[in-house]
Amino acid sequence: MTGSILIVDDDPVQRRLVEAALTKFGHSAIVTDGGEAGLDVLDGPNAREVSVVILDLIMPGLDGIGVLKAMRERAINIPVIVQTAQGGIETVVSAMRHGAFDFVVKPASPDRLQTAISNALKVEAVEDEVKRASRRRGGGHLTFKDMITRSPAMDRVIRLGQKAAASNIPILIEGESGVGKELVARAIQGSGDRRSKPFVTVNCGAIPDNLVESILFGHEKGSFTGASDKHTGKFVEANSGTLFLDEIGDLPLDVQVKLLRAVQEGEVDPVGGRSTVKVDIRLISATHRNLLQQVKDGKFREDLFYRLNVYPIFVPPLRDRRDDIPYLVRHFMEKVAPTDPRRRLAGISAAALAMLQAYDWPGNIRQLENAVFRASVLAEGDVLTEEEFPQIRAQVEGTVNLGAEPASAVADTVADVPLNEDEVADTMGPALSDGEAPAKPQPRFGTLRALDERGNVRALADVELEMIRLAIDHYNGQMSEVARRLGIGRSTLYRKLKEYGIDPEAGRLDRLAS
Repeated sequence: MTGSILIVDDDPVQRRLVEAALTKFGHSAIVTDGGEAGLDVLDGPNAREVSVVILDLIMPGLDGIGVLKAMRERAINIPVIVQTAQGGIETVVSAMRHGAFDFVVKPASPDRLQTAISNALKVEAVEDEVKRASRRRGGGHLTFKDMITRSPAMDRVIRLGQKAAASNIPILIEGESGVGKELVARAIQGSGDRRSKPFVTVNCGAIPDNLVESILFGHEKGSFTGASDKHTGKFVEANSGTLFLDEIGDLPLDVQVKLLRAVQEGEVDPVGGRSTVKVDIRLISATHRNLLQQVKDGKFREDLFYRLNVYPIFVPPLRDRRDDIPYLVRHFMEKVAPTDPRRRLAGISAAALAMLQAYDWPGNIRQLENAVFRASVLAEGDVLTEEEFPQIRAQVEGTVNLGAEPASAVADTVADVPLNEDEVADTMGPALSDGEAPAKPQPRFGTLRALDERGNVRALADVELEMIRLAIDHYNGQMSEVARRLGIGRSTLYRKLKEYGIDPEAGRLDRLAS
């Protein structure tokens, strides 16, 4: 018996139609009339009953995209099926970028709705099984050797992390949502002398403001309404070990004062307590925000910022470490495999992998994992193809030739990229082998040269610059079109132009000539 389906829609007629369809297929429904009401359910005591959310995108007040953003910020991982009367690709892309599982166009047929719900429940069930299996296998300590990366962009992260593990100074890990900041924190803890001690995580952005102080520092019984028992707090819970404060930039200013004292003095004041409690912790903080800007805006204490920012580590986004995508894809596919040993995927097609590498992944590794997870569970064949990634394909189509040989560093000469690690190493070329790189075929017709005059592979920066110049010339300086065709955001394009010392306002190839 599955849980309830939460319907979030401001249209009473549409709510009745969807509820009737769900009832027909044996589901129970919780009906709300807008985004705020829907979030109240997801934040309330009945949240555990909700298995799937059916969410209208266009609503007054808090719209569907706003709900998706709030769910991501609060780490609510229930699958969402969005509904829209505007079925354009722009609308769908926006919803998928913000974490929607699937979409249906109004008025959706009951069968289409049931298919979407069944797929969501199927993926959710496998995900739960993977989590249970991970807990059963637990007990080991994560180190930097366990991190799945071959990208040069991550070399600095690992080098800094290994040095940090040998000390006890506060660490601030910066980076976009989904890049793996907690993974880096766990690797630091697992590589240091506190590896056998507690590792306690707190998502500061997911705690209601009125409960932050109690959750962090604890409270005495009866200290406030609802405090029926004594609570030790996360600082005391992490005593002798490591405390990981994720999204530290979301802490209220009044709590920041207490946090500063805890970091400086090594002691905390429980709410309602008569004395302080000494703690010995290793503090690792993380944020996706620009804390220095928040200091300037008066949203973050300057003294706390400098106390936390003793040893900063920046984790680059996935779009800057695309070399990691083949390894991450294989890892995520293998996580799904044990849930159904009778049906093991053989691999992923080279065209699908090239497509995944062409995409910008605004949700970073978390978004990639969700996409591969969904594709692996719902795939009908034994090899993942671009057909298993319809939302990604819709956004990438036009930037990569899905019918051609992939132009990435992945498998220029093979049809499929298998799951077996040795086979992957054989087909991935220089990125996956310790020996000399195999000779690469030249481009079939005049786009970009892969080799220089001496027969050596050209530097990636040179090829990238040439590609940008070619695109600007080809699209007559229309920067939005250039960014779309290159498969990057407009802001990313302007940043790259500045990095190469090019005037972003120039826009024409003749202005780029040097």
